[in-house]
Amino acid sequence: MTVDHRLDQARIAYEKGTFAGDVGDLAAAERALDSLEADTALARGRLLNVRFFADQVEDPREMELFEQAAARYAALGDQRGEGEALFWIGIVHQVVRDDRAAAVPLFERSLELARATGDKLTQSYALRHLGVVAHAQGRVAEAREFLEQSSALRRELGFLSGVAANMVGLAYLALGDGRRDDALSILDDAETLARDSGADAIARQVTEARTAATAS
Repeated sequence: MTVDHRLDQARIAYEKGTFAGDVGDLAAAERALDSLEADTALARGRLLNVRFFADQVEDPREMELFEQAAARYAALGDQRGEGEALFWIGIVHQVVRDDRAAAVPLFERSLELARATGDKLTQSYALRHLGVVAHAQGRVAEAREFLEQSSALRRELGFLSGVAANMVGLAYLALGDGRRDDALSILDDAETLARDSGADAIARQVTEARTAATAS
C-alpha cells in the first residue's frame, strides 16, 4: 500500500524534531495532516452517501463528515476542496433530506469556488444538480442549460458515465416538451455511453426513461 506523502512529511518532521532538535517543519506537517483529515472526511462522507442510496436511511455522520471537511478546507485556504465539500453538503440537503431550498445556495457557492479554482469536475456536478432543482421547479429552459453545460465539461474530462446520466435528464426534458423522437434519440446515445463506460446503474435509468417515452 502506498503511504500518503503527507504522512511521510509528518514522520520526517517528527524525526527531525526528536533526533536533530529541529522543530521548523512541525507547523507545515500539521497543516499537511489537516489536509489529509479533510480529504479523508470527504471520502468517508461519499461512501456513506452511496450507502444511503442502498439503504434509504440517513446516517447523521454523512453531514458531519462533509461539514468537517468544508471547515478544514476553509481554514487551510483550500478553496477547491471547500467547493467540493460544499457541493456534498448540498447533496445531503437535496437528495437525502429533500430540502432543495437549503441545497441551492450551497450548489451555487460550490460552483463559484470550482470555477475560481478550475475544478471542472465539481463544476459539472454543481451544474447538474442545479439543473435537477430547476427541472423540479418547472424552469425547463434553465434546467436544460445547466445540464448541457455540465455535459460539455464532462465530455471534456472524459467522464462519459456522467454524460450519460445527464442525458437521461435531458431526455426527460425533451419528453416533457412533447419531443418524443428527440427523447428517444438522446436515450440511444445515453445507452451507448452507459454501456461503454460500464455504468450499469445509469443503463437501468435509460431503460426506465425509454419505457416512459414509449408509453407517452
